Amino acid sequence: MKRLLLALALVAAPVLAEAPRNAALPSWMAGTWMMEDGANWTDELWTDAKGGMMLGISRTGFGAELQSWETEQIRLNKDGTMVFIAQAHDKQPVEFPMVLISDEAIEFANPAHDYPQRIRYWRQGKLLMAEISRLDGSDAVRFNYRPVVPPRDQLELQQ
Repeated sequence: MKRLLLALALVAAPVLAEAPRNAALPSWMAGTWMMEDGANWTDELWTDAKGGMMLGISRTGFGAELQSWETEQIRLNKDGTMVFIAQAHDKQPVEFPMVLISDEAIEFANPAHDYPQRIRYWRQGKLLMAEISRLDGSDAVRFNYRPVVPPRDQLELQQ
């Protein structure tokens, strides 16, 4: 067990050492986003960055059936570090410290978590891209979200 923990620490150390402090929250993630693949769908909604925090919610389903959901936070800690916190509907919250950030990309990692161990978001044109994986990038699942105009805003656009 000690060897496994040491190996994980050695793999994670270069990644975790790169995390800058006092970075700005990723305001480019704010909005309502949707991905559809046949009857499979995933929605993700992120609030504006205010008060040192962004709040998010994600839900996944098939057809009219909801399969899973979770709440999310991206927040700045008092020490200037940033963390992503995910809490699935039936689980305890899990923290993923930020390890990389740029103007249009952010990555969080927690090598002690079973799966995912890495969470990445980035912008690709108008799309919000997300990927979850193991720390080494294996078992990756990618989400390609398109922006959604909320119904209340659609009414304003029609007037």
